[in-house]
Amino acid sequence: MTTTEKLRAMEELWEDLARDPADVPVPDWHRDVLEQRQATAASGEARFRPWDDAKRRLRNG
Repeated sequence: MTTTEKLRAMEELWEDLARDPADVPVPDWHRDVLEQRQATAASGEARFRPWDDAKRRLRNG
């Protein structure tokens, strides 16, 4: 398969999975991370960066 064909196949798979999110299993560790982040945000301790700053930081290592 070409890269374009692979991307199309992935898009089709994603669309199919997204039709019924309840059917997609969520690992327990995903729930744990989400709960921790929600607790941090609720406590006012969360710190957010503007998206452009975050991208620049990721690119520069």
